[in-house]
Amino acid sequence: MGSTFVFAFNAIMPIILIVLLGYSLRRIKFIDLPFVNLLNKFVFRIGLPILLFYNVYSINSLKDIDWAVVLFAVVAILAIFTVGLIFVSIAIKDPKQKGVILQSIFRSNFALVGIPLAQTLGGTEALAIVSIISAFTIPLLNVLAVVSLTMFQRNEFGERISVTKILKMIASNPLILAVLLGLIVLVIRSFIPTVNGELVFSLKNNLTFSYTFIKIMSQIASPLALIALGGQFEFSVVKKLAKQIIIGVTWRILIVPASVLTVAYMLAPRIPGISESYPALIALFATPVAVSSAIMTHEMGGDNQLAGQLVVWSTICSIVTIFFTIVVMRYIGAF
Repeated sequence: MGSTFVFAFNAIMPIILIVLLGYSLRRIKFIDLPFVNLLNKFVFRIGLPILLFYNVYSINSLKDIDWAVVLFAVVAILAIFTVGLIFVSIAIKDPKQKGVILQSIFRSNFALVGIPLAQTLGGTEALAIVSIISAFTIPLLNVLAVVSLTMFQRNEFGERISVTKILKMIASNPLILAVLLGLIVLVIRSFIPTVNGELVFSLKNNLTFSYTFIKIMSQIASPLALIALGGQFEFSVVKKLAKQIIIGVTWRILIVPASVLTVAYMLAPRIPGISESYPALIALFATPVAVSSAIMTHEMGGDNQLAGQLVVWSTICSIVTIFFTIVVMRYIGAF
């Protein structure tokens, strides 16, 4: 049990330390708010899209897809979004906070915490499952994030944002476009002939410089996002946002993982592939609020202070909840 706690601690602490670095740099005036805002824009429009494209591109083949597991993950996300939507519509008063808390309910830190977490729990097999699931869930999560951040907002005339404008935001979202581009590349790659098991043409082997560029850029996206998050973090607002923080964090790291993983365990005998996918499901549903949620909130005019607080506090608290999730799943023989 001690080793499990150490594992959970080691998985989360690097994220917290990078956030603290950004916070410290801002406090000592090494960076300022305009720089943080510019960094947010860079990460949202360039860094994270390249990271997501790289993750999808890294999937070996479309033939590896376990559609039953993918369908379970997609349905679970849609169910969480629906329940969360009903909850925030009733319980949260501020329109700018409704979408932020709703986003924290269904949108986990799948890419930054989840993928290495799944790999540690299940090795290369779990990593392959995570990569496949991410190709379908990341576009869905980002579409729902755009919807959640706009459906409660009103324009300068006090009117709700139109469906047409929401669709335009979805269609122009860099994160969604990056994953879709990655899927297109996968489809094209499936038609490229092979010789001795190797593709006759690929970015990695024939355009090595472009592949290396994409890989390097994907590696810097997450640290920069965390530094920007730390740079805009304010302890002074914790007290006035305490209720909203508790609500968002409780949903993200307690209610959602407990519900989804329980259902997955109950359905495992009926759905092929579920029992081998527990590390991936933990990565998708038990990890803290996505760092990109705070960046997207900042870009789309939501309550970015609350969004940042939810990322930080859910990350800190998830050290404990991920530990207990792993302990329970191991105790019942899930992996």
